[in-house]
Amino acid sequence: MSANKTVGRRPARAVAFPGGPGGEATHAPALAHVVATRLEEDIVLGRRHPRERLIEQDLCERFGTHRGDVRLALFELEKKGLIERIRNRGAMVRDLTPKEVTEVYAVREDPGQLADRLGRDAAALGHALGREVLHRRLDRVDAGDMLGVFYANLHFHQALFGLCGNACLIETIEQLAQKVYGIRSYANASPQVLERARRDHVDMIKALRVSRRKELIALTRRHLKPQPEAYIRAYERRFGSATAGRAS
Repeated sequence: MSANKTVGRRPARAVAFPGGPGGEATHAPALAHVVATRLEEDIVLGRRHPRERLIEQDLCERFGTHRGDVRLALFELEKKGLIERIRNRGAMVRDLTPKEVTEVYAVREDPGQLADRLGRDAAALGHALGREVLHRRLDRVDAGDMLGVFYANLHFHQALFGLCGNACLIETIEQLAQKVYGIRSYANASPQVLERARRDHVDMIKALRVSRRKELIALTRRHLKPQPEAYIRAYERRFGSATAGRAS
């Protein structure tokens, strides 16, 4: 179904409350969460593109709800860094420039603290990832469930970077990962890239199990490269290589 088509029925049962923004009735937060989740899926799966406007009235019609729910949903997506609000233009899918993407991945591709902590705990995690997260991802790839692939991959990397034991660093890495949610679909559109990512995860788990520090660092850097490269190519085709920032 296209991201812009109206959904024939409401995704969740809503309870009306008076006094929402603009005076109209609002629904229970559960419906706003459903709207936010569906829009997040549209963005992370590439159904909505950088700078694409999110028009409140269109969203109300699509989800069969009111502006109060839509505004709550957009607020949640703005907090996650997936969209931005521009004065006199409204909400749109966030536009990351090639420079911003390169800087984010420069941090994500540096697993030094993670590798420094390799040891008995890392080996145990390697076995756990092999039994659970990895097989979940393989099942999703084989079934063609791209949303399942996205969330399984997210779970894998959260567990992997959680090894470093530095709470501040973990939080920073997760915030940066969230900032680039919307660009991952560009690489995942290629079956070859998906298959390579599958092999990378297997090899990363093997490196964890036997505490191969240098191998894990090299694998992590190689594994992350296709995402920014695919996004930057698509960005420059769409907006031009000389684009320095977001639309004003």
